[in-house]
Amino acid sequence: MLNSDLKTIIVMGVSGSGKSLIGNLLAAKLDGVFEDGDDFHPLSNKAKMSTGTPLTDDDRWPWYATLRQRIEDMRHLTPIYVLACSALKPIYRDKLRAHDADPTLRFVLLDGTHELIASRLAARKGHFMPPSLLTSQLATLDPTPDVIRVSIDQSPEQIVADILIKLESA
Repeated sequence: MLNSDLKTIIVMGVSGSGKSLIGNLLAAKLDGVFEDGDDFHPLSNKAKMSTGTPLTDDDRWPWYATLRQRIEDMRHLTPIYVLACSALKPIYRDKLRAHDADPTLRFVLLDGTHELIASRLAARKGHFMPPSLLTSQLATLDPTPDVIRVSIDQSPEQIVADILIKLESA
């Protein structure tokens, strides 16, 4: 049984780790609402990333403020909100967490090898994030002890089951 204080789950990780797929499945399993943080990027951020240029923190701060506001708005609309967001650095997770304690908001890292994620990115078509940014994303990824890590080297259904087990014991 999940903690009744849990209101938001942020499915995090590098591009190609499966945040959207797993977030959708997780939200459906919990009768919650899923949204992809990428949908909230301004066009200027998407254009920059599509050229292979990583975003700067100055590019990200307004986006994280928008996502935090969305987290707060969704608390009135659904019992559980699942948001996909890379959230690679602790400071980014701090922006999303704001004043929420762990029982209210949890981060789940979809963790995989460079080779596995690169193969997934190579197979993906039509996404604004090019595979060339994977190395810089992995270099930026800085998981902290509060992040729940789940291996993506298993089926989507197994990943969701693993997340639920780890959330229940967290």
